[in-house]
Amino acid sequence: MTSSVRRLGIDLGDRRVGLAVSVDDASPRGLSTMMRSDHIDGDVTRLATICREQRITELAIGLPLHSDGTMSPQGEKTLRWAEQVVAQLQIPMIFIDERYSSERATERVGRQGGGSGGAAPGPTRRAAHRAAIDQAAAQLILEDAGNPALHVDPAQLARTSAT
Repeated sequence: MTSSVRRLGIDLGDRRVGLAVSVDDASPRGLSTMMRSDHIDGDVTRLATICREQRITELAIGLPLHSDGTMSPQGEKTLRWAEQVVAQLQIPMIFIDERYSSERATERVGRQGGGSGGAAPGPTRRAAHRAAIDQAAAQLILEDAGNPALHVDPAQLARTSAT
């Protein structure tokens, strides 16, 4: 009997982290959007709980690249964050090319009704919409994880700055 691959898709932003989960090649489902902590340890603690509850065996982390495929400044931030998270969680990870994922996620959420859940107009509705987009981006990362051509080896990319 082979064990399932349970992936956690991660769309990292400066303020929020979109999360989605998939088992083997099944359609991913949005899990949650978590607010970033002021310190990496807070992010790791919450991710550790999620990984334990969801029995995650692999992380699929979206890596923001420039349109020409080179590393972006946000990609550098993502790499530093991911290296720290993985060092503490001890869960294998893959990086996925997430160029245009925000646009694709926004389009998907728009087709699905906006992600506001019927909230009243205003900050609550905007927050729900942003959270839905973050989760949709994480779902897209998981969908793209099934395509090895979209896997990224950061060591093979031109870096924008020394780390």
